[in-house]
Amino acid sequence: MKSVKPYIYIFFVTIISVTSCDPSRVFEDNIRIPDGVWEQDNIVSFDLMVEDTISSYNLYVNVRNANLYPMSNLYLFITTTAPSGHSIMDTVEVILADEKGKWLGSGLGDIWDLQQAYKQNIRFAQRGEYTFEYEQAMRVERLPFILDVGLRVEKAD
Repeated sequence: MKSVKPYIYIFFVTIISVTSCDPSRVFEDNIRIPDGVWEQDNIVSFDLMVEDTISSYNLYVNVRNANLYPMSNLYLFITTTAPSGHSIMDTVEVILADEKGKWLGSGLGDIWDLQQAYKQNIRFAQRGEYTFEYEQAMRVERLPFILDVGLRVEKAD
């Protein structure tokens, strides 16, 4: 019987430690945009089950873009639907690069990840499932080099 190398154990322990050490995170999901081209009619949806209506939360928009993305920002229509069926729509501008064209967020090679605050210190009014729908609002039918978009919800301090 072959013995397992110690570095394999270290690798798995590190992976488990990194992925489980985020106590403030309540929800996070990122959805890949097919072929890195966000079609105008492609609405990305996230479902969040809320049990705690007492705590305050911070919501973030996650965006992963390629270095070749031709703009410095991304406009989104975000529609939030409460368990009651009531919906509200926000227009959100995600700033991806500064005025000199330097990408914000963290990057590895030609891929950049950015997490931008969307709503801070909010309380959910009802228990149940909330749906967040993202629609690209850049007035182009096919928006290239947007690779993933996501939603992060964490408990506020």
